[in-house]
Amino acid sequence: MNDAEIIPIGTRGRPGRGTGKGKPSNAARNLAGGARSAAKKAVEPKPPKQREPESMPEPETPDPVVPDEVAESPFGTSATSAKERHPLAGIPAGEWMTAFQQAAVETFGENWEPRLAQFLAFLRRRVTGDYTVDEYGFDAEVTERFFMAVLRPIANKWFRIEVRGTENVPETGGALVVSNHSGTIPVDGLMTMVTMHDRVGRPLRPLAADLVLRLPVVSSLARKGGATLACNEDAERMLRGGELVAVWPEGFKGIGKPFADRYKLQRFGRGGFVSAAIRTGVPIIPLSVVGAEEIYPLVGNIPALARLLGVPYIPITPFFPALGPLGLVPLPSKWILEFGEPIRTDELDEGAADDPMLVFNITDQVRESIQQSLYQLLMDRQGVFAR
Repeated sequence: MNDAEIIPIGTRGRPGRGTGKGKPSNAARNLAGGARSAAKKAVEPKPPKQREPESMPEPETPDPVVPDEVAESPFGTSATSAKERHPLAGIPAGEWMTAFQQAAVETFGENWEPRLAQFLAFLRRRVTGDYTVDEYGFDAEVTERFFMAVLRPIANKWFRIEVRGTENVPETGGALVVSNHSGTIPVDGLMTMVTMHDRVGRPLRPLAADLVLRLPVVSSLARKGGATLACNEDAERMLRGGELVAVWPEGFKGIGKPFADRYKLQRFGRGGFVSAAIRTGVPIIPLSVVGAEEIYPLVGNIPALARLLGVPYIPITPFFPALGPLGLVPLPSKWILEFGEPIRTDELDEGAADDPMLVFNITDQVRESIQQSLYQLLMDRQGVFAR
C-alpha cells in the first residue's frame, strides 16, 4: 500500500494540474468558480434591489377662472383672456393704443388730435429755439399757453371776477390803464392781466417796480409775461408801439397798507404816468378793483426783518405766518373790475406834458375817478364772499 501511486481525482491519471496546460481546465474553472460563487453567496448577503426613483408629478396649477366669453375691456375693445395671453407677453399693443386715446380725450377733449399736434409742435419750437420774444422779453406763446391757463381758473372759479365797462377799452392802439393797488401780495395785477386777455382780447403790459425785476425767478417770469420797468422811457416806447400798458401808481404803499385803510387810495406819486400818456397822445383808462383787499387782511408788519431782507414790508395776516405755507392761500373774496370812461390826452397842447400843474390836475382827476368808483362798487357788492 505504501508503494501505491496516488493519482489525484480529476486529473485523468496524470500528475500535475490535470490537463497539463498553463490554463486550468473547464471543469476546474467551473468547480473553482462555483466554489467561489457559493462561498461569496454564503458570506456576502445580496443587497436589496434598489428601485429606480420615480419622477414626482408636477403640481397642476389651476387655471384662473375665466368666463367662456371674452370680457369687455373698460376702454371699449375686447380684452384678452388669461388663457390667450402668456404671463410674460405683456399688454397687447391694441390695448396700449386704446388707453392712450382715452387719456388724450380726458386731457385734450374730444378734438384731442389737433390739440396734441399743437402741443408737440410747441415743444419742438421750444427745444429748437424757433420762437420769438420782443425787445422787452415778452413771450406771447408762453403767456398764452401757460400763464393765462394757470391764472384763468383762479379768476373765474376762486375770485369769481365780474367785469364791467370793457367797452371803454380800445380794441386797437395804445392806451394806459391806471388802477388802484391792494392785497398785500400783488395778485390784483395778475388778475387784471388775465381779465384783459379773456374779456378784451388784448395782452396787458404791466409796468413793474424795480424790486420785482431784481428777483431771480420772478424777474424772468415777469419779463416773459410782458412786464417791463416802471419808467417813463419804457412806458412811452410801449404806448407809441400801440401796446395796452397798465400802471399801479400807489405802488407798495397801496398793497402794504393796513386792513383798516382798505379801499382808501394812497398818494399817486408825481404823475409820471400822466406825462407818458400826454407825450404819446393815448387815452388814460381808470380801473377800479374791489375784492383784492380781503384776500390777505394785513394786520401787522415786521419792519426790522423787512429792512434786513431789503423788502418794503413783511406782512402779518390772521393766517400768516401762524399757519405757515397754508396761510399764503388767498381768501376767496368776490371781485369786481370796472373800467371807467377814458380821459383823452390827444387834444392837449404839444408842451402839456411839461406843465406840472396840468399833470397834477389830470393825476388828481384819475385818482378821484377811481376812488368814487370804488365806493360805488362796494355798495353794489352783496358781500365779501358773495357769489
